[in-house]
Amino acid sequence: MIRFFCPCGAELFFESEFCGACKSPVAYNPEAMRFEIVQPPDETAANTTKTAVLCRNGVDFNVCNWLADHDAPHGLCFSCQFNRTIPNLGRDKNIQRWHTMEKSKRRLLFSLQSLGIPLANGWRDPQGGLLFDFLEDARSNPMAESPFVTTGYLDGVVTINVLEADPALRFAEQQASNQEYRTVLGHFRHESGHHAYQLFAHDNELISSFAELFGDAHRDYGLALQSFHTMGPRDGWEQHHITAYASAHPSEDWAETWGHYLHIHDTLETAASFGLLESDSTRPDFATKIHTWRRLSVGFNELNRSMGLDDAYPFIVNSAVAAKLAFVDHVIGALRNSSPDLATALPPF
Repeated sequence: MIRFFCPCGAELFFESEFCGACKSPVAYNPEAMRFEIVQPPDETAANTTKTAVLCRNGVDFNVCNWLADHDAPHGLCFSCQFNRTIPNLGRDKNIQRWHTMEKSKRRLLFSLQSLGIPLANGWRDPQGGLLFDFLEDARSNPMAESPFVTTGYLDGVVTINVLEADPALRFAEQQASNQEYRTVLGHFRHESGHHAYQLFAHDNELISSFAELFGDAHRDYGLALQSFHTMGPRDGWEQHHITAYASAHPSEDWAETWGHYLHIHDTLETAASFGLLESDSTRPDFATKIHTWRRLSVGFNELNRSMGLDDAYPFIVNSAVAAKLAFVDHVIGALRNSSPDLATALPPF
């Protein structure tokens, strides 16, 4: 994440809706990749030929702080146009849960956009686009239509159970799954990895390299997941995988590795943007980035411990994992070069 400022010069967060200094309402412009002051409705109406407006989901439900083009479909911003299903807003807590989902989705889309990943919503590109379903089940709401909804990816659609937006319910799932780390943003990053695989699955050279590092993605997925949930991770998984779940199947290994690449990319970018790391305009090689990450992650784990908190990054990037992360970096470069116009802003680190 890069550093953001209000037009008045004051610093803003990516989630900011008002400037603390000048008190102006602000919103993020995804085309310009900067925050702008939101114009009052009367001024906007008089100048609709060139003035972007606050996303309709921000106006109606206060769940979005992005600007939408004045002629955008349904008045929705770039991010909200990726939605296919939102939670039932007539049910308790669902607006707040949806708000949490949208914040993480916007961070994901910002990262993918800045990396130059081909990015289109499924409404505009039914074959290669991406959509999101935010669904609930009886665990978060007894009135829900479904008794159980699984977070996952299928044919261009990412499904995320809204219980992940409830800290208590998410913690219960984390404990039940014996996971060290579980966040809403982590789910978005992981599932986007499954979509990214579809973007290069036609490239025989990349798929061959994938198979060498991760294994055969066509291995029986259902059987592999059943074995993982019944028997647990394979012995010695730590030597080859970033998480225990990554050992379940090559597709999950890829998605977990992709998700961790985004964790690393975003955190290094943030650190460089705030002057905590030197920003190298030549964009250092990936081995240097991994070396920097190993040093930095130990540091902020110690910072967390100094505050009595759990480690922010409780994972080990060994040589095998580093090789897989380097392949993710290679894939991203290939995807960016396939659509150079989508590389809106290369990261500072």
